[in-house]
Amino acid sequence: MNTRFLKEHVPPPGRTKAEQPPRGAATREAAERGGPRFIDDYLGYLLGQANHALFKDFDAVVRDAGLSSIEWRVLATLSGQPPIPVGQLAQEVLSQQPTVTKLVQRLAAQGWVTLRDDPADQRRTLVGITAMGQKKVTPLIAQARHHEASVLGALGAAEVRRLKEQLRRLAQPG
Repeated sequence: MNTRFLKEHVPPPGRTKAEQPPRGAATREAAERGGPRFIDDYLGYLLGQANHALFKDFDAVVRDAGLSSIEWRVLATLSGQPPIPVGQLAQEVLSQQPTVTKLVQRLAAQGWVTLRDDPADQRRTLVGITAMGQKKVTPLIAQARHHEASVLGALGAAEVRRLKEQLRRLAQPG
């Protein structure tokens, strides 16, 4: 059966043919929204889908390196920067502070991160990456950059810069 014919000529249940919007208007509205379904145009869903598309293949690389995705995020976040408070690290890796606290204790036992009291506030713990942790994560960062470039290859450099800038603006609090 020709389903296209049905979609074009048979009104949905509960609607008469006269109650249907003009065919061009309905498809134009759906195109402006990004698609006929709510999730086709819902930013949260689109961002989740984009994240999944970007990370799904790279996740195997992370696992092959002997890291979980959160361990990867922690080491990549700490790479190339001075030690930061556990609370800030938790925010940046998108995880709960108690989870990150336990994780960094395990990573410290493996020699990948250091933990020390914050000289400005003894109640806070600062987390930094060690040379061993940096050695572990550096090749993964290079692979992540290469993977990102291949996933974003259909976009031009200017589009990628604009996309990242817009995402940074959207992610900023307040």
